[in-house]
Amino acid sequence: MPIHFPTGRSLISVTGEEAEHFLQNLVTCDVETLPEDVARPGGLLTPQGKIMFDFLVSRDGAGGFLIDIRSDLAGDFARRLTMYKLRAKVSISESDERVAAVSWQIESGAGNGRAVRDSRFPEALRVMRHLGDAPAGDDDAEGWTELRIAHGVAESGADYEAGDAFPHDVSFDQNGGVDFRKGCYVGQEVVSRMQHRGTARRRLVIAAGDAPLPAPGTALTAGGKTVGTLGSVSGTRALALVRLDRAKDAMDAGTEIAAEGHPVTLSLPAGVGYRWPENAADQGD
Repeated sequence: MPIHFPTGRSLISVTGEEAEHFLQNLVTCDVETLPEDVARPGGLLTPQGKIMFDFLVSRDGAGGFLIDIRSDLAGDFARRLTMYKLRAKVSISESDERVAAVSWQIESGAGNGRAVRDSRFPEALRVMRHLGDAPAGDDDAEGWTELRIAHGVAESGADYEAGDAFPHDVSFDQNGGVDFRKGCYVGQEVVSRMQHRGTARRRLVIAAGDAPLPAPGTALTAGGKTVGTLGSVSGTRALALVRLDRAKDAMDAGTEIAAEGHPVTLSLPAGVGYRWPENAADQGD
């Protein structure tokens, strides 16, 4: 059973009789339909539709919610929620619980603490986030990065900067991180327009090279022009955020795509609903 012990994660608790309604009107994902044993990705956006905070949200088993978020963003996130609180009957605080471990391919019942399934991954993988007590094992941090790369699961900090990506850029439209049937939330108009007009131009792809790839943040270039940026790297493979139209033009022309001189090939993560454009016009300007 592979396991990873993450650091730099905090849990924000949102409780009270109006907690569900409060979050439903603010964040991108649907919390009303959230099962008890699932952690669903979501975000709090700027009014312009970009992701200020990305997180995983789950129910706490007592009518409230736990929001699993980067520790360096947790304070600002809690203050932002409080700003929107107004007279809503909710309480917002940092939880005493912690994200103790992440495991995958776990046997049912392993571990003594409460665990929720990370719905960004296929259910068959049984990727679980353990709150409180964790199963025993050696930390496989590299395996966790490899798993995220293989399934196109991006996280801010590692793969993009907070405030610099739209939900479509980082596959919120693919993994349940944004719901297009719920009512309004902050930034909803921009995100809905991108969905209905099909104007998302940056997307996650998998970059693969013949030698170890350079650090996250390295530009991907073709013919002297930037087509994207590397995110999480594991040996010869990495997540990358690219302009699909520019990358496809380079591939069609036989132009080498490289990261600091390291040639790479680009492929789409398995199971995504987006495709390489037939031509540049398919992706807008």
